[in-house]
Amino acid sequence: MSSSVVRNHSNNHDDSPTASLPAPILPLPSHTLLRAAVSLKDQVVRATFGRMGSVTQLTDPTAYTGLLGTAIACLRSFRATGDRGDLLMASEIVDACAASSGGASARRWHHVTFLCGRGGVYGLGAVVADILGDPLKRDSYLNLFLQLAHERALPVGPEDGGFGMSYDLLYGRAGFLWAALFINHHLGPETVPNNLLMPIVDAVIAGGRAGASDIASCPLMYRWHGTRYLGAANGLAGILQVLLHFPLSEEYAEDVKGTLRYMMSNRFPHSGNYPSSEGNPRDKLVQWSHGATGMAMTLCKASQVFPSDREFRDAAIEAGEVVWKNGLMKKVGLADGASGNAYAFLSLFRLTGEILYEERAKAFASFLYHNATELMTTTAASNNAWSLYYGLAGTACLWFDVTGPELSSFPGYEL
Repeated sequence: MSSSVVRNHSNNHDDSPTASLPAPILPLPSHTLLRAAVSLKDQVVRATFGRMGSVTQLTDPTAYTGLLGTAIACLRSFRATGDRGDLLMASEIVDACAASSGGASARRWHHVTFLCGRGGVYGLGAVVADILGDPLKRDSYLNLFLQLAHERALPVGPEDGGFGMSYDLLYGRAGFLWAALFINHHLGPETVPNNLLMPIVDAVIAGGRAGASDIASCPLMYRWHGTRYLGAANGLAGILQVLLHFPLSEEYAEDVKGTLRYMMSNRFPHSGNYPSSEGNPRDKLVQWSHGATGMAMTLCKASQVFPSDREFRDAAIEAGEVVWKNGLMKKVGLADGASGNAYAFLSLFRLTGEILYEERAKAFASFLYHNATELMTTTAASNNAWSLYYGLAGTACLWFDVTGPELSSFPGYEL
């Protein structure tokens, strides 16, 4: 298959890739994708914030499927175009999300993570306010975030009965840690101090060791609702992605590397894809939430952290090949669609510098340029048609990122 042309794919992943795709699809020029990204971002704003009305009507203020995802798309637009209006819109949306903590959105406000809770609202609020040059608002959001860091369950290990809070990226401790990493990445190291964060890292490691006590060759393992998931959303890939951003002791680093090797050794032998959960024999999902896409990004990060361990770089490239062969989806979103899968190639481009991966990302983005609207109206995800992780806000972010791949990052997963 040509590196820069998307052609029809033939496989039996009946729930994920498209049954028939136009062939060939040539990558569009960057200026075309940038114009499309701005236009789509404007549509997302009108469809989500323009129709919201009173903030008391806001049922979902989160980044994953709610209004905060629109603010993230606006911030991506600002970084690509320099249009300060996008930044002001992002600020207004974040304020609306922060004001909606009661009523219909109260149950979502229970979580402290970046993607599905208050951590994202406060973290993004602080970063946007800082870029706008508003130190009072920045510090206000930072103080709210620091209050979350004192949640009693966050630094509690299993020996202290700490299984009440999960460890995953969407709803658990890893998701809170990612929110702190996001703040420190944009506002400077120790903005959220390590003396608050490292006890949470300790708890995540302790929980993983306890969860892997019956698996001889796997140092860390976690359960979410009773299932040992391996993917990015609720499983190992997402938790390891977060841990790889912290200064790990030699012992912790060996735990992380050993867990990655365990996952690599359990790939499906025929396809090279990764199971969605421990012991699951169904080789079906190639996406960020489950399968090779999320693992490709985590392995790219592992290769950067452990450059002398060539096996992680090789495995990242192999996972990228799985995505290329199987990754054009019936869905458009970041979580389980073609937009998310394209980010595997952007990660590999940043890791290797090889133009092949930039071309592949643009090919997927170009497929979405021609097909996203139709796909969105014919799938169950149409209920979240404008959201970041299941809808067109994520597609807009991808189009912005493929125009500047050196600075690209999967929203809510990469920094």
